[in-house]
Amino acid sequence: MKMKFLIIFIFFIKLAGFFPILCFSQNADSAKDTLHYIFMGHIYDFHALGDKVDPRIEQLDLSGYDGIWLGGDVCSQSLLKYSTIQYIDSLFDLSNPNTYWALGNHDARNCNFEWLKEFTGRETYFTHYQNGITTIILNTCLVPSDCENLNNQFKIIENVCDTIQNSSHLVLLMHHGIWRDVPNLPPPDTYAQSDLIYWNAHCNSVNSTFVNDVYPLLLEVKNRGIEVLCILGDMGGQRFYMPSVDSIHFMGCGLSDNPVDDIMILEYDVINRNLEWEFHNLDSLVNTQ
Repeated sequence: MKMKFLIIFIFFIKLAGFFPILCFSQNADSAKDTLHYIFMGHIYDFHALGDKVDPRIEQLDLSGYDGIWLGGDVCSQSLLKYSTIQYIDSLFDLSNPNTYWALGNHDARNCNFEWLKEFTGRETYFTHYQNGITTIILNTCLVPSDCENLNNQFKIIENVCDTIQNSSHLVLLMHHGIWRDVPNLPPPDTYAQSDLIYWNAHCNSVNSTFVNDVYPLLLEVKNRGIEVLCILGDMGGQRFYMPSVDSIHFMGCGLSDNPVDDIMILEYDVINRNLEWEFHNLDSLVNTQ
């Protein structure tokens, strides 16, 4: 009887060796002490006819990053042809929940958003939580002529800011410079490609600007001990970082087809819940990887 039990036990040990994932699988991200994210904005190829990213981006090895954050204007005509979004998907794995794409005007202007949803499985604005970081991906191309989506997007911002509690960081990812008049910050047109002075957060008031309606919500989050970052991608050949007077972090970078183009790499210490970021020269990164 004991011998029979031993044979059965050995059989199941061997069987488990063929199917270890059934017994020992865990979230790959949660097994890491440090996560790395790459942010890239305004990355379209200035010499292509609408359907390519900067060739240096194609050369990057992105396999080591836990998330790819796209700051918009991925191609100069991202949604004009179905083949273009297939190409973008081949580079950035759009269905991966940790790939974020904040639409830019070059992405949105051809309006084939059903293709985007087909590849991403998400709307053009959404929120996502991973390992202590909550991210809101904004569609800053939305205007008051589309009140339904503009209001829904603002409701997401409100809901997240009202309920967030377990996160160490809240990140707002966007394309356009929408944060004019934030205390202590220069206007976006001094460093970004865009400065949407009359951008509306929702349709309930013509005065629903970022500083009037979004910034106070972020300040409430900051006052609860959660760090807040706002990142924009509509920048050509420049980098920007400056905290507001309330210590909310504002930053961005983008490409302009020159040797001083920057991307940003963020490193998150999961154990200590600490997020740091650093700008990297794209040419140097390509040459050293």
